[in-house]
Amino acid sequence: MSGFDWPALMRAGMRGAGLAPEAFWRLTPVELLILLGVDPGRDQRQGPMTRAGLSALLAAFPDERRMTR
Repeated sequence: MSGFDWPALMRAGMRGAGLAPEAFWRLTPVELLILLGVDPGRDQRQGPMTRAGLSALLAAFPDERRMTR
C-alpha cells in the first residue's frame, strides 16, 4: 500500500492511542484510521451534503417501490 506515512501512523497509534506494538500491527489500516478519528469511507475533500445532493439521492433511491408491469 502506498501513501501511508508509517512512522507518523506508528507514533499516532503507539504514543497517541497508547497501543502496544503487537496491537498496532494487528490492526488493519482502516481500523487504525477509525481509531485515529478518520472516516475512511468518506472522501475527506468532500464537503457536507447539500440540499441538491440529498434531492439527487432521494430521486435515485426512493423509499417507495415503483410498480413495473
